[in-house]
Amino acid sequence: MPAADPEGARTGYVHSYETGGAVDGPGVRFVLFMNGCQMRCQYCHNPDTWKEKAGRLQTVAQTAADIGKYAPFLQVAGGLTISGGEPLLQAGFVGALARRVKAEHGLHVALDTNGAFAGRLPDRWFDPVDLVLLDLKHIDPGRHQALTATPLAPVLESAQRLARMGMPLWIRYVLVPGWTDDETHVERMADFVAHLPTVERVEVLPFHNMAAYKWEALAGSRYALADTPSPSREREAWVRARFAARGLETA
Repeated sequence: MPAADPEGARTGYVHSYETGGAVDGPGVRFVLFMNGCQMRCQYCHNPDTWKEKAGRLQTVAQTAADIGKYAPFLQVAGGLTISGGEPLLQAGFVGALARRVKAEHGLHVALDTNGAFAGRLPDRWFDPVDLVLLDLKHIDPGRHQALTATPLAPVLESAQRLARMGMPLWIRYVLVPGWTDDETHVERMADFVAHLPTVERVEVLPFHNMAAYKWEALAGSRYALADTPSPSREREAWVRARFAARGLETA
């Protein structure tokens, strides 16, 4: 868990931020990338965020001030997206930051999460969150374990819990040839998502290996998917059509 500074404010490890994000929620976003992730997704494009204490240690006040510089623009153009890594590994810091940014600037706040830890948080934690970008990796427990090195059940339970809370959801599904493009599994994933009543859209994201250089730069890491191609446009269209057939908006 994050340490506390002398004034008692929570601190957290921040990896980096992007001030003009256009693919991480509605409009133009300030995207804050937190350090730390418990999953080890074979296709991860940010493996440099895995270690929680490898980033900059910042207070909530410092981070809110960085975001506040852009608040007048973000209020009309988009908002704040807190991503990672897995931001809920630093839930104390992230929750305090979201509440502060909401109170001071009224920004739209989106949380980009793999969902595994959402079930551990009280409902009130989510009060300042307007949207959850939920990354669903695989619908089969064995394949999910092989792909991410973590169990599937907490993710699905969190998705159902967030939907019961009335939380708007954008589902993100990375299409990886040989891993997540099997017809049976895609159909099962589409069925599961269709039973979450608060899903606003499903983003089918084609795999790419542009992060191979990051894997190579990490000591002892090997990019297992270096030879995996991006999915064809035809396959992307087919997968989107499976979700659309259940009445879901796709992107």
